[in-house]
Amino acid sequence: MPFSVPANKRQFPLHIHISAVITLLLVLMGVALGVFNYRQNTRIILDSSQKLFNQIEHDVQLDLLNTYQPLRNTLNLLARNPAVQAGQFESRMELLPTFAQALDDNPALSALYMGDSQGNFFQVRPLRTEAIKKRQKAPAQAAYEVWSVQRSGQAQGAVSSKLFFDQALTLLTQRSVLNSSYDPRDRSWFIPLHSNIDQSTTSPYLFFSTEEVGTTLSKRSSAKTVIAADLTLSELSRTLSKHLITPNTQIVLFDNSGQAVAYPDASKLLTGASTTQLPNVTTLHPALDRLINQGADASHHLDDGQRQWVVSLANVDDGGANGLRLALMVPEDELLADVYRLRWEGALVALAMLLLCLPLGWLTSRLLVKPLKGLVQEANAIRSFDFNYPVQQQSPVLEIDQLATSMRRMKETLASFFEITASLSAHTRFEPLLQSVLVEMINIGQAQAGLIYLTENDNTNLQLKGLIINDQPRALSLLAHGVVNPQGDHAPLWLRTLSEGQDSVVCLLDLEQAGELAPVMRELDSQSIHLIGIRLHNRHRETVGVLALILNNSDAAPHQEPLSAERIAFIKAVSGAAAVSIESQHLQERQKQLLNAFIQLLAGAIDAKSPYTGGHCQRVPELTFMLARAAQQSQAPQFADYNPSDEEWEALQIAAWLHDCGKVTTPEYVVDKATKLETLYDRIHEIRTRFEVLKRDAWITYWKALAQGGNDQQLTEQRDARLATLDDDFAFVARSNVGGEAMAEADLERLNHIAQHTWSRTLDDRLGVSWEENKRQETRQEQSLPVTERLLADKPEHLFMRHESELIASDNPWGFKLDVPPYKFNRGELYNLSITRGTLTSEERYIINNHIVQTILMLSSLPFPSYLGNIAEIAGGHHERMDGKGYPKRLSRDDMSLAARMMAIADIFEALTASDRPYKRGKSLNEALTIMASMSRDGHIDPSLFELFMREQVFMQYARQFLEPQQIDAFDIDALLLKAGIN
Repeated sequence: MPFSVPANKRQFPLHIHISAVITLLLVLMGVALGVFNYRQNTRIILDSSQKLFNQIEHDVQLDLLNTYQPLRNTLNLLARNPAVQAGQFESRMELLPTFAQALDDNPALSALYMGDSQGNFFQVRPLRTEAIKKRQKAPAQAAYEVWSVQRSGQAQGAVSSKLFFDQALTLLTQRSVLNSSYDPRDRSWFIPLHSNIDQSTTSPYLFFSTEEVGTTLSKRSSAKTVIAADLTLSELSRTLSKHLITPNTQIVLFDNSGQAVAYPDASKLLTGASTTQLPNVTTLHPALDRLINQGADASHHLDDGQRQWVVSLANVDDGGANGLRLALMVPEDELLADVYRLRWEGALVALAMLLLCLPLGWLTSRLLVKPLKGLVQEANAIRSFDFNYPVQQQSPVLEIDQLATSMRRMKETLASFFEITASLSAHTRFEPLLQSVLVEMINIGQAQAGLIYLTENDNTNLQLKGLIINDQPRALSLLAHGVVNPQGDHAPLWLRTLSEGQDSVVCLLDLEQAGELAPVMRELDSQSIHLIGIRLHNRHRETVGVLALILNNSDAAPHQEPLSAERIAFIKAVSGAAAVSIESQHLQERQKQLLNAFIQLLAGAIDAKSPYTGGHCQRVPELTFMLARAAQQSQAPQFADYNPSDEEWEALQIAAWLHDCGKVTTPEYVVDKATKLETLYDRIHEIRTRFEVLKRDAWITYWKALAQGGNDQQLTEQRDARLATLDDDFAFVARSNVGGEAMAEADLERLNHIAQHTWSRTLDDRLGVSWEENKRQETRQEQSLPVTERLLADKPEHLFMRHESELIASDNPWGFKLDVPPYKFNRGELYNLSITRGTLTSEERYIINNHIVQTILMLSSLPFPSYLGNIAEIAGGHHERMDGKGYPKRLSRDDMSLAARMMAIADIFEALTASDRPYKRGKSLNEALTIMASMSRDGHIDPSLFELFMREQVFMQYARQFLEPQQIDAFDIDALLLKAGIN
């Protein structure tokens, strides 16, 4: 039924109120004015930039003329000096004061010189810096260098010399220049006789004397003589640096060949591969490269892919015969920086005006926006699952008021839905979940009773799982049939309807139609009921159960609220969440069953590997659980906080069953090693054969000596003594092979003495063996047959090297602290027979101990859920000691959990009392408890847990179930606790 709002003259549609707000108009007006001002200012500055560029070009032209013209004037004056026309060195020396004064007056000049058509050359260079003096090898006081090359009147060829003068033009030193090949007629500055020009400016080049890059201005003085001046490029570059408009302005002078002549950063002109060539202008900056190769557009703009440039390209007269070009590029963003600033200032002004006008808009919209803001806050609260946000007041806007009403109803529905689904999701056990589902559905439907059926595993039959009447759970036996076939002939109509795929059904039933629900109606004291049936289905739309809600038909109203369409829809939505929770619990239960079955299968497989350790992985969990339950029930202070949850019990069970899962990597013949020489077979048989050979040798010796005429009685006595000795020695070796608690030092000495006996081998022992053994045999020198060998041998092939992958780094991420033997196996016969206790070598004991390392690695790699994250710690700690001397991590008591310490006691007690070990008999209760008491005193096991183990007689629960009757003997608990150091 649609919700209606009473008419109110003050209420209008929302768009009428929004249209009255003038804020948008103010913003649009400000933006329009800002854009207009920005465009106008940009146009003005860009138009002015061309005028500025023309002015810069004019200024550069003037600067260049001001740079070159004084030098040309100087050359013109010097060219008129009569001494310039002289062809002899002594006459030209008269020019020294004049040249020196010209150089002093023009700091830009690097040198003044002259040459004639006969190849004579005269140059004056100022030595302004120490670097120039060092390059020219001039005296420290030298201020000028005079270089003369005289060819005319010299029969022997050119005569070259250098003279150095101080500031007063006093000669300091003079030296000849040998083998001078310098000829001014070959230089680019020299104007030949047939040329029709009388002055020139060279392209930049490397100065011969100073190795500086510059240009030369020359002037013909007469038909045979040319006078010239060197100008370095650094002066031109400094000229350009005065015309940088913005920090990143690019301005460059270059000639017609594209070589850069001047650039503000003069260092870039000398960075080419060859010092005799100037860089191309395109290499100075990417924008200049784009300008030269692409050119600017019609509006004098250029886009280099990074920024916009305003450009100008013009020809510049350098005052000589060669022309130059000037390229000027200014970044548009830097050129328009003031425009941008004005734009933001205009925006701020517009914003200030807007802020002044906002109070008017605020006063107009305050009453309109306030309820809408409240609804936004309420929507945010709902989004954050906060359903306690206060109800908002009515709004004068019709649409807002309708929206507020809809949101209130939505909030109530969502709050109820999430409360129910959260309640269902909180359950981790199946039976309580079903009970909760039924209770919640009864409350939603305002029903007086409810039933829930679930499908069985392999068929469509429905099994009754829950029954509640008047808020009280009832026995399922109240109904005649606990299992119903919804497709059967006797199934009620409403149940058949749901089983056929319909999601819900609502019907009215009397006693005759109720069928099996009649007992429920009698409990409700009702003659007719309303039944709401809901089909529970999973994500695949498969039926997993049926929910039935029963309402007493005592309400005379024709339309009850619980039977409304909205209520039925809500019940269906909640039932969907309930069905998902039920299915999830089903899946979790099956997964746990599968995991437990797999764990027990693995434990059984480990026990099945060895007939001597069968049942260990199954008995340790039983004893661990006995000890854990005793700790849970104990009133002792140290166990007061120990109350494991279901998840902790599950973790303990899995860890106990898998505590030796690493044994799958342990070879059976090591675990089952019953004698010292046993590997895959007992090698005592090889030793016996050697003794048999020696006994045959004794007989052979006897017969040989008798055949040679020896005394029969004496030889018989020697033979019998030898045979008796061999029999006694083998019997001793055989007893040593069996192993025991300890081996005396005298026994070890006798064993070494027997090992010194030799026998003769006539067959090659390298034949018929594996390539691996052949490889180990290569470590010893091959001997020619027959070979004399020791009776008990430790050979190189008995040593098996350990692979690098089996080593454990000291900084391993698991914290293992194990001493790894250098060899994987040592099968030396004397080495194995010399084991002082038991049957295992140190290498084999490491293999046995390594199973706990493998256990931790295997369990750590499994993707257990977070609440099972401590399984590896529990299972991997049962060989640790309380004093930190255990393995594999050498943990102390404080580093171990209580569960891990329990596992240690359970593992030790089971190992001591097990009667299926090949190397020892199962100990009696008193013997095992005495050993454990000593272990408790010595810091091997936890004293508090051992005391609990003794006082609660946990061992007796285990003994009655798993030990042989003869193992259960008398014991004194108080004496054992005293031996353990526990009062």
